[in-house]
Amino acid sequence: MGRAIGEAGRRPLDLAEMLRLQRLVIGDARFVSLGIRLEGAFIGEHDRQTHQPLPDHICARPEDLSLLIDGMIAFDQGAAKQLDPVIAAAILAFGFVYIHPFEDGNGRIHRYLIHHVLAQRGFNPPGVVFPVSSAILERLDDYRQVLEDYAGRLLPLIEWAPTPRSNVQVLNDTGDFYRFFDATPQAEFLYACVRKTIEEDLPQETEFLRRHDQFRGAVQALIDMPDRTAELLLRFLRQGCGRLSGRARQREFAALTDKEADYFEKIYADIFQE
Repeated sequence: MGRAIGEAGRRPLDLAEMLRLQRLVIGDARFVSLGIRLEGAFIGEHDRQTHQPLPDHICARPEDLSLLIDGMIAFDQGAAKQLDPVIAAAILAFGFVYIHPFEDGNGRIHRYLIHHVLAQRGFNPPGVVFPVSSAILERLDDYRQVLEDYAGRLLPLIEWAPTPRSNVQVLNDTGDFYRFFDATPQAEFLYACVRKTIEEDLPQETEFLRRHDQFRGAVQALIDMPDRTAELLLRFLRQGCGRLSGRARQREFAALTDKEADYFEKIYADIFQE
């Protein structure tokens, strides 16, 4: 998922790109049917005794998926560019997850699409991923509530029947319910996450990068250490709350003298543990 988000906004969104993202976020697909799903789908549980579906959300009919995906792609390439970026991201990403076009990977691609729109509109500082996913995942209860907002209003409008395989079959025409929906709660939630990212998370990330560069400079001033080794040193110090473990001193950094190792612990404390 991290690799996918790192590429957000670089490729135009089309069906081939969505399928590539699905392969990327799932990785091991031995137990998953990749591609557009061919059966109904729902979010919820099954009755423990009868195994009948107990849906909280019923996804778009498989026969509607092709046109709905075409609509999402057309929106991303057209109208989305004329809208406020956060509103456009909310419409595209939440619309995708309500449609639920894949058997698996929908939630992760849904969050990728938020990054995709914001990256295209310049939210990413050079060399830095705009970390809005972190703000979303820190507010999981609010996130679930906003996901359920439309799903709960949609469910009474869908006529469905259970299938022999404990799935759902939608009996009425529901395509427009996914094509047109009020994304106000979703946009408000995403605005709050973007605001937190800008006001809290990015300044913290910028400060960490400043201290990271300061530490690397102090290391290189004493020892001409390869970048990979310096990063490993920093990681061990962070894991040890500023101390190099005996194992690290004896193995990965056995070449350091005790005086050098103590010095690196001191500069780490000076820089990171104010």
